[in-house]
Amino acid sequence: MTPPTALVTGASRGLGAALAAALAARGWRLVVDARDAGRLTRTVAALPAACRVTALPGDVTDPAHRADLAAAVGDRLDLLVNNASDLGPTPLPRLADLPPAALERVLAVNTVAPLALVQAVLPALERAGGTVVSVSSDAAVEAYPGWGGYGAGKAALDLLTAVLAVEHPALRVYAVDPGDMATDMHRAAAPVASAQGPAASSRVAGGGEVLPLPAPEDVVPAFLRLLDDPPPSGRLRAADLLPAEAAR
Repeated sequence: MTPPTALVTGASRGLGAALAAALAARGWRLVVDARDAGRLTRTVAALPAACRVTALPGDVTDPAHRADLAAAVGDRLDLLVNNASDLGPTPLPRLADLPPAALERVLAVNTVAPLALVQAVLPALERAGGTVVSVSSDAAVEAYPGWGGYGAGKAALDLLTAVLAVEHPALRVYAVDPGDMATDMHRAAAPVASAQGPAASSRVAGGGEVLPLPAPEDVVPAFLRLLDDPPPSGRLRAADLLPAEAAR
């Protein structure tokens, strides 16, 4: 039997790498990318059945790179995960200090490239009756100081994803907010807190106790549930897809 195929962008670290590892363990064929070629090579080498993984380093904003990804996918694509993201300048600036060129780059990576990639692989997705997952953020719906550029890009991605779901009802189409995770991006967004050590990578639970941020691997089951028990297309929070004790 031919294994299902997934295309995961930004797969050299964090959530992308964790998703790739989980899908590879399930026997999926993978096409993965990242901007850091060396790191992508090391990540893929550690995956189960790395022989089933096609790694293509490159920038998702590059049309030629997207064409290469689409060609590597082939005729059928069961899952597209638009995970590659750009945080923008760090430390995160106020909107008054956000250079327009930096905002253009954030929008190019976080909004325009995911749509362009969907367009490139849409025939393969439709043949498979596939699933599109756009990795979102609570910054898309909450007004956090410093997060205006990143949040704007993710909010636009949310809307594009919602419209795509309406226009292509044969596909399952989700925007998923994974929640805060212990990732390089989180550390880059809060360098002062990260410098304070592991306890700084934490959150406060309802009872007031301080909990560590989940690792990306802890959030992966929420994404796998979209494949195993798919809800209707829409915007979802990973915390709502996880067991209560895992979402704390």
